[in-house]
Amino acid sequence: MRTGEVTQIKTNTTPVKTILLTCCALVAFAANSVLCRAALGEQTIDASSFTVIRLFSGIVALAVILKLTSNKNSAATKGSWMSALMLFIYAIAFSFSYISLDTGTGALVLFGSVQITMILISLFSGTRLHTAEWLGVFIAFSGFVYLVLPDVTTPTFIGFVLMTMAGIAWGMYTLNGRGSKYPLSDTAYNFLRTAPIVIVLALISLPYIELTTEGIILAVLSGSVASGLGYTIWYTALRGLSTTEAAVVQLSVPVIAATGGVVFVNEVITLRLAIASVLILGGILAVILGRRYYAQVKSG
Repeated sequence: MRTGEVTQIKTNTTPVKTILLTCCALVAFAANSVLCRAALGEQTIDASSFTVIRLFSGIVALAVILKLTSNKNSAATKGSWMSALMLFIYAIAFSFSYISLDTGTGALVLFGSVQITMILISLFSGTRLHTAEWLGVFIAFSGFVYLVLPDVTTPTFIGFVLMTMAGIAWGMYTLNGRGSKYPLSDTAYNFLRTAPIVIVLALISLPYIELTTEGIILAVLSGSVASGLGYTIWYTALRGLSTTEAAVVQLSVPVIAATGGVVFVNEVITLRLAIASVLILGGILAVILGRRYYAQVKSG
């Protein structure tokens, strides 16, 4: 055996372990929305500093875990520059969008965009959508329009666009991670590869820094726990999930995040958000289930 092996969470997980890992990852995703909104909504920290601290905290936490679990008997993969770029784009757009979006709305737009991104990439890869699937896409986009139409000229629309960008980046990051054999190592190096861009961001935003102890703590928790550990668990869970299952389970995150916003950030769930949630998530679910149905018909 070669030197450098890193002990990873086992990728050949049983169904029960896959379910537990997936649930943990989904809670971590929702926690990121709650932590970010709590920090930026209360103006305890500026968006750039939150992003910088979040990513550097993830780098440090994952480096420590990687060191503690290292073994001298083999080699592990080290992520990719493309995944690192997608991670950074997601993180920076995510932070700035939460200046104007509440927790539930932000999570809804984020994971709605994630699913649509995965569907479109599948489409451009040669997968043909059937009538039911196209209908689902139309319903989902109608939900997005309904969500932002009354405020197209306000910062809420800017937040919507930024969160959509974050969702696209996260969708690509998720697809890149499906083949990971060493989730911990790949996640750690993906975070580490963002360091040069994060340093540039820190230097550019230096004159505009706004920091409080509370904001720093929230950013550290987001980076080290909800992001670093959460994304490692997600990469691990992906090994036991099909593409359809990975897409479907993420639809629960907006509900978890909205609940967290109500409990921890004193937000309310509006009728518009509830209706948009039904349209967006229902449309995306129709696409996913429709694709699965036609696949079964074709194979049967």
